[in-house]
Amino acid sequence: MKHIAEVPESRRDGLKWSVVVTLLVLAVVGNAYFSDQAILYRVLGVVVLCALAAVIAFTTTKGQELLELARSAKKEIQRVVWPTRPETIQTTGIVLVAVLVVGLMLWMIDTLLGWAMSGVIG
Repeated sequence: MKHIAEVPESRRDGLKWSVVVTLLVLAVVGNAYFSDQAILYRVLGVVVLCALAAVIAFTTTKGQELLELARSAKKEIQRVVWPTRPETIQTTGIVLVAVLVVGLMLWMIDTLLGWAMSGVIG
């Protein structure tokens, strides 16, 4: 497994994050300000500003770490041994039978306690 050394934060990361926050605030405020415009234009504006904010965020140190984490997660998912169709069907059947049995037991207990309480209360 590859270990990544600690990368010191860039001096410009703070500025980049402030631009990201500004773009997101601009998207929210602009959407409210232009509420009389067609929804299509407002949605397009919000999507464009959010996409621009994401691009800028991914150029920061934390953004690069997030991208590396996503790549590692994708590699791990590819290594997972997924169950076969018959195994999945068999396991699902076992779960359904267990749920049915427990449900019936709880129904019987509830019914018995209901009869007992109605006998006590009258």
